[in-house]
Amino acid sequence: MKALGFEITKQHIMDVMKQFDPQNTGYISFNDFITLMTDRITSRDPMEEIALAFKLFDDDDSGLITLDKLKRVAMQLGEDLTDEELKSMIEEFDKDMDGCIDQKEFAAIMTQAALF
Repeated sequence: MKALGFEITKQHIMDVMKQFDPQNTGYISFNDFITLMTDRITSRDPMEEIALAFKLFDDDDSGLITLDKLKRVAMQLGEDLTDEELKSMIEEFDKDMDGCIDQKEFAAIMTQAALF
């Protein structure tokens, strides 16, 4: 569940086990797991998810993704991109042409990407 972006507490695990393992076997079936995850994923707010993704880039809470921040995240993800490639990415989506991506521009990128 953590790999899918869900915060998990011990109490949450106990509640899940109580719901899906009434015989106290210590296991839940794969079908029950799919049901649980489907419910969790479909209940997420897409705009909240976009805001959380933006925070991964905006580590100083400036409200902007700069070239340096984009470079940092690309390196963390193991992407080997040149400065020119990264600048090109910013320029493509920088609607107000300030050299950075703000949260509104980022949301537009993510919303557009979700359509494909």
